[in-house]
Amino acid sequence: MGQGFFLLFATVAVITALTVVLARNPIHSALALMACFLQISAIFVLLEAPLLAVIQIFVYVGAIMVLFLFVIMMIDVREAVLQRFLPGGNLPAMVLLVLLGVEMLVLVLWSDRFSVTEPVAARGGDQIRQLGTTLFADYLLPFEAASVILLAALVGAIVLARKEWE
Repeated sequence: MGQGFFLLFATVAVITALTVVLARNPIHSALALMACFLQISAIFVLLEAPLLAVIQIFVYVGAIMVLFLFVIMMIDVREAVLQRFLPGGNLPAMVLLVLLGVEMLVLVLWSDRFSVTEPVAARGGDQIRQLGTTLFADYLLPFEAASVILLAALVGAIVLARKEWE
């Protein structure tokens, strides 16, 4: 059952990663990237690495996606959407993508590392609990201050990106 969930999450991650590259709208690309990060986080949960899953969500989905959205808001998205790619300009990239996909599939099928085995028991649960307690008890104020600063930066980016005031 775990292998089925892994294949589901991995397939959705690959599809959303392709959407990041192939989408013409930058907002759609950013949302697809966020979905890809969430799928990778789900794979970490399946691998019994909850700390990595939470870090994936906090760092990549939380902080990195906010920065990407800052950049998207700072550029003129309407002008970027109007510009079209040259026809046939994506052909070399698509050929390379297909070749890399075939290579990855061949390597996975020939490898014996992906055989069905029992998962390794989770170790260091007390260390993770101690890290969480330290982060949210001793360093709660800096953690929340960073959240407020990111929120203020997001509001500032929206104000700066807005061209016309109504």
